Amino acid sequence: MQPIANAPRLTATLSEPVREIEIVDELGRRTIFIPAERALTVLVDDRELVTLMTLGASPELLVLGFLCNQRLIKNAAAIESISVDWRTSRAMVMTRPTLRDAHGALPRIVAGASGQGSIVPALMSQPDTVRLPGMAEARIHQSTLRRVLDIMRQHDSIHRHARSVHSCALFQHDNLLVSVEDVGRHNALDTVSGWMALHGIDGADKILFTTGRLTGEMVIKAAQSGVPIVVSRNGVSTMGYDLAKKFGMALFGRAVNRRFHCYVGAERFDAG
Repeated sequence: MQPIANAPRLTATLSEPVREIEIVDELGRRTIFIPAERALTVLVDDRELVTLMTLGASPELLVLGFLCNQRLIKNAAAIESISVDWRTSRAMVMTRPTLRDAHGALPRIVAGASGQGSIVPALMSQPDTVRLPGMAEARIHQSTLRRVLDIMRQHDSIHRHARSVHSCALFQHDNLLVSVEDVGRHNALDTVSGWMALHGIDGADKILFTTGRLTGEMVIKAAQSGVPIVVSRNGVSTMGYDLAKKFGMALFGRAVNRRFHCYVGAERFDAG
């Protein structure tokens, strides 16, 4: 797929997602693979914003999705470039001049000692700020749900080798568009969001799959990407449940093999 017009320039860095180590178990000494977690410090216009812990499979898209989901930018065109250098463990983000304030800095930088804030409180008090275009037509058939689960059961390559990771994937019906594995479910979802932003992908007819819990922030990030149907191998929190009802989304959890729970949005589910 082609990037949007005026898309940011991105480096294309890759890092080894797993590391081989030696362990001792009940059978003796052997080697296994574990996820290769790394720290990536994000600087926006030379101002330190946040440090993300990641496998680094698609760090540029992770950073772009993080900025979008934290509502620091409206779209990918607001960014001039994202450059990742694993020698310094830094992601250098340059915004376009029209986005910067009078002091030359990105407005509304998230606060906090770690640099990372949360969008949940603001959106909980203003749920109408999240809009899902095309919501009325969003549906999923049981055969599509089963196909999505079958595809992801075979697709999680890092999890099969090393465990201890989460994955997120975007589907159009049962067609897999993009899949990401990372140490945290938020990172995996941010990377999918970054891919959507870079390519101008609309979420109205899409399905988001995740291995992670459907917490409030996960539901918000899916909704901000415009995706009305979310499927998880895990369960749902009360905040995730309440927000999905407010947004009119459909949430499926405990979805493994042919079993699932439809927590919200059963009217969008074709069981036949």
